[in-house]
Amino acid sequence: MATSDRADRRPSALRYLESRKNLTGCALGLAGLGLYAVGAAGAYWPVVVAGLYGAGALLAPPERPASPDFPAPGEQVEALRADLGTLEEYLSGVRSRDRLPDEAERLLDDLTALLSALLDPERGAGEALAADGETLHRLTRVIRQDTPESVDAYLRTRWWSRLTPGGQGPDEELGRQLGLLVEEASKVAAELRDAEAWRQRALTRYYEDRAAPNEPGAAGLAGLAGSPGSAGSTDAAGLAGAAGAASPETRKAPDGAGAGPAPEERAP
Repeated sequence: MATSDRADRRPSALRYLESRKNLTGCALGLAGLGLYAVGAAGAYWPVVVAGLYGAGALLAPPERPASPDFPAPGEQVEALRADLGTLEEYLSGVRSRDRLPDEAERLLDDLTALLSALLDPERGAGEALAADGETLHRLTRVIRQDTPESVDAYLRTRWWSRLTPGGQGPDEELGRQLGLLVEEASKVAAELRDAEAWRQRALTRYYEDRAAPNEPGAAGLAGLAGSPGSAGSTDAAGLAGAAGAASPETRKAPDGAGAGPAPEERAP
């Protein structure tokens, strides 16, 4: 995508030289020169070459529009880290010029620390953020829009409140807004933690399934073979059942009569 984006920034003359229309026209123009070389074009070979070039330029397929060059998820995370640094510089400048409420100071410290931990490349959360576009968008909104907007609204409202002494200050509103932002960032951290825990459990199940025997009855056969007296008891039960089925007292008469004791055999 980056290649197509750079190609669009080139001069129009250079883009046309590499276009399909020019390449097709040049190919047919070379064919016209070949006709002139064999004597088939005659004295009007420039017209033939120009006509073939124009025909090739008209018949060539149109150029496809360049694909948009959207940033990759990893690049979005890197840009968000840079934006967090910009936000921290802005907050430092605000604190140096104007004193914020103590509660707002504490909440801002908690918020920036939590955002820094989520975007820290050494903690591995960046890969999870890159794979979850919705979560990345939520953090982007908190860093680029919500936090600076809340602080700026507080400063503007505070300036107006200074012109009207005795009025209620906006400190509580700022503290409430920052508390909600800290809560949202905490939810994002909890969701990422749960996602990583689920991934670890899924890997464990995958390894367990891979280590299991392929045949469905192999586990049962292995269990029978592993117990010391299982084979003997099974053979004994089978022999007992066979003996019971062949017992004279349980055989039925051939004509379907009721079961009963078999007649005693007479001695010859």
